[in-house]
Amino acid sequence: MFLIVGLGNPGLKYKNTKHNVGFIFADELANELGVKINTSKFNALIAQTSISGKKCIIMKPQTYMNNSGLAVAQATNFYKIPPENVLVIFDDISIEPGKLRIRRKGSSGGHNGIKSIIEHIKSQDFPRIKLGIGGKPCDDYSLADFVLSKIDKKDGEEINRAINDSIKASKLIVNDEIERAMNLYNC
Repeated sequence: MFLIVGLGNPGLKYKNTKHNVGFIFADELANELGVKINTSKFNALIAQTSISGKKCIIMKPQTYMNNSGLAVAQATNFYKIPPENVLVIFDDISIEPGKLRIRRKGSSGGHNGIKSIIEHIKSQDFPRIKLGIGGKPCDDYSLADFVLSKIDKKDGEEINRAINDSIKASKLIVNDEIERAMNLYNC
C-alpha cells in the first residue's frame, strides 16, 4: 500500500496559494483516477484508490502545514505503511515554477511540513516530489506572505504543467520506478 500525501493548508483562505500546490496535486491526481478526496479520517481528507493494481491512499492533511506529520503518522501506523511507501508532494521556493525535483529521501530542507512528517514518522527515508513555486521577490517581502500569496496566471500555467508531470512521476514511483521518474522529470 502507498500513501500519497499532498501538503497544504485547509480552508478557503488558502485555496490556490503557492503553499497549497500539494493539495492541488492531490485533487488533480484524484480527478484523473476518478475518485474524490472527501472521507475524513486521520485528521485528513482521504480517498482510497489503486494505481497499477497497488492500493493507494491519497491524503490532504487538515492539520495545517506545520503539523502535517500528525495525519501522516496516524495513517502509516494504522495501515503499517513503511516510510519508503509514503510519497509526499509539496512546494519548494528554491525551484522555479514549472519545474519539479524528485528525491528518494532527505532532510526537511527547511520546509515545516516535511519537518513535521520526519518528526512524526521518525524517518526521512520517504520519497518526495518538490514542486517549484519560485523565490520570493525581494528581501523586504516576508517568506510567509510569499508562500501564502495566490498563484498568478503566468506561474499558474507553469505550476499546472509541473503538477501534470508530478502525476506521471507519482505513478512511476508507486510502480517502483523512482529512478525512471527522476530521469524523466527532474529539472
